[in-house]
Amino acid sequence: MKPQNHFLILILSLFFLGACKKKEIPPVDFLSTDIDSTVRPNDDFFDYANGGWIKKHPIPDQYSSNGIGRLVIDDLQKRLKTINEEAVKNPKDDISKKIANFWKSGLDTLNIDKSGFEPLKNYLAEIDAINDESSLLTTAADLQKIGVSTLFNAGVAQDSKKSSVMAYNIDQGGLGLPNRDYYFNTDAQTTKVRNLYPKHIQRILAMIGQDSATAKKSAENTFNLETQMAKSSRKLEGLRDPYKNYNKYKIADIQPKLTPNIDWVSWLNQADVKKVDSVIIGQPEYLKSLSGLLKSTPIDVWKNYMKYHLVSEFASYLSKNFDQENFDFYGKTLNGTKKQEVRWKRVLGTEENAIGEALGQLFVKENFDATAKKRYENIVEEIRGALKERIQKLDWMSPETKVKALDKLAKMKKKVGYPDKWKDFSAMEIKDQPYVLNVIAANKWQNNYDLNKLGKPVNRDEWEMTPQTYNAYYNPSNNEIVLPAGIFIVPGTKDADLDDALVYGYAAASTIGHEITHGFDDEGRQFDAQGNLKNWWTPEDVAKFNKRADVMVNEFNQFEPIKGIHINGKATLGENIADLGGVLLGWDAFTKTKQYKEGKKLHGQTPAERFFLGYSLGWLYNIRKESLAQRLLTDVHSPAKYRVNGPFPNVEAFYKTFNIKKGDKMYIPDSLRVKIW
Repeated sequence: MKPQNHFLILILSLFFLGACKKKEIPPVDFLSTDIDSTVRPNDDFFDYANGGWIKKHPIPDQYSSNGIGRLVIDDLQKRLKTINEEAVKNPKDDISKKIANFWKSGLDTLNIDKSGFEPLKNYLAEIDAINDESSLLTTAADLQKIGVSTLFNAGVAQDSKKSSVMAYNIDQGGLGLPNRDYYFNTDAQTTKVRNLYPKHIQRILAMIGQDSATAKKSAENTFNLETQMAKSSRKLEGLRDPYKNYNKYKIADIQPKLTPNIDWVSWLNQADVKKVDSVIIGQPEYLKSLSGLLKSTPIDVWKNYMKYHLVSEFASYLSKNFDQENFDFYGKTLNGTKKQEVRWKRVLGTEENAIGEALGQLFVKENFDATAKKRYENIVEEIRGALKERIQKLDWMSPETKVKALDKLAKMKKKVGYPDKWKDFSAMEIKDQPYVLNVIAANKWQNNYDLNKLGKPVNRDEWEMTPQTYNAYYNPSNNEIVLPAGIFIVPGTKDADLDDALVYGYAAASTIGHEITHGFDDEGRQFDAQGNLKNWWTPEDVAKFNKRADVMVNEFNQFEPIKGIHINGKATLGENIADLGGVLLGWDAFTKTKQYKEGKKLHGQTPAERFFLGYSLGWLYNIRKESLAQRLLTDVHSPAKYRVNGPFPNVEAFYKTFNIKKGDKMYIPDSLRVKIW
């Protein structure tokens, strides 16, 4: 999955009205117009390919980054806005009525401001009534049902070691900052965020009625409590090993063996978790520490902690003072964003999370037909064939493991465009009520929907993204790649206007090849063809893979996007392997096209040059320093620039295409290049 909006977009086609008649001008070829000719491709290919555009397009105040993907999202948002407006004018069925009600409630700022935090008072009253550890845990379970995770994270997912079964998972969580490193790292940006966080908590608590002195003390205690919780939380790289983060416990055994102060039988019952006799605990040491904190921390500290997390979770849907305070900290301080997006775009983003697939049913009718679906299904098969050839030719993998790898590849399922069967939203109570209550209603529905999966066969046809999502993912438990329709939207340009070099660079390489490779990265490779966490490699092959992967870890550890903050090569390993694999597979498939074989130049560029430029365009992003600093600590993806400059020096075709030689900054000695797939 690539949360950085990795795909690419085209600048809208230009049209010219001649003196005598309307004359159509071909689309601008941004692969040539966006080049920064002051940079040598041999030294910094990202800046060479994208620098011209970045210089001409500063980051808008309402965003933490800007790039070609912004055009896609803007286009998608306009289409979805129209769908909402039509639903308001003419709600034809239950789906359109829900969409209309959600949309109207989100835009009704007059009533939202009048309500203040009134819609949350019942939940705040429950927190106020907490008087011991038992009632604290009961309240935590009740908050879990409305989408507020306190103490830990929990939810339903496929059992990693038995993918045909749904399991209940419990993991570390409960922090208000992005992850545990924000409580301890000493770099300037992280320190700034950490110092301002208690003041943010104080302001939130003051807004719900605490006097200044009380709110200040409550905020300090909340921060200190979270710091204790962070101490026992694993680092980002520590969360990547699927075996170490899989610890199955019988429910009856957890309290006596791990958490003496947490009655899990009662908690799970209160959280409506049924039909399971065991749970999967990701980080046992965290829960053990939490159990101790429940006993040693005063109840009033826990109550203020819970009040803050409740209000913080829903602040964006409350009156302007809560909304602005939430943005000032999480938007400005944490990400460097200067101002909020316009209201309708923010409501659209919330709607996407709340009832996105319902919106998607209307979206695909207008924007993604069967012809488009078929085109990208065909490209998937070309990329699958390219990886098959590479596996067969590997000189380091044993025949025994190759057989199983090829079997997994052959059984990898593809989902393109949109689901064959839609979810039933009839039980979701979206109606004429305060905005935040519609958000809570959607959260309740989602929680019930997930819990209802327990004890039933796994639905392998379900999608984890909506059709209009600008992203894609590989699901190891289903051994599938999922490519929503939104990832293929190209505003203002028809597919017929795109040459194969561009398409195979940005679509086949940066998306399809990337996702398929995830099935064979450091984490995905540990799941078998049926989606079970299982060691299907020979020990010798595991050692050889790890040795080759370590070369990539070392390469990315050297990158320093911000002075004093390096890329975490171990935490980003899976995405870096997928990026390199995507480039190699996209290239292999492209070399079989007519354009590559003919070798004719287009806009002064060879087909090979356009392939690498096309891939680079998919990562055309400029990002604020604050947001970049946060991503370096929390994101398993490398920053956009290094998703180009990182994999390319390991690709032989790149050296030949741009005549990369020793002494060039993009050059890596052959002995130090990553060679996995």
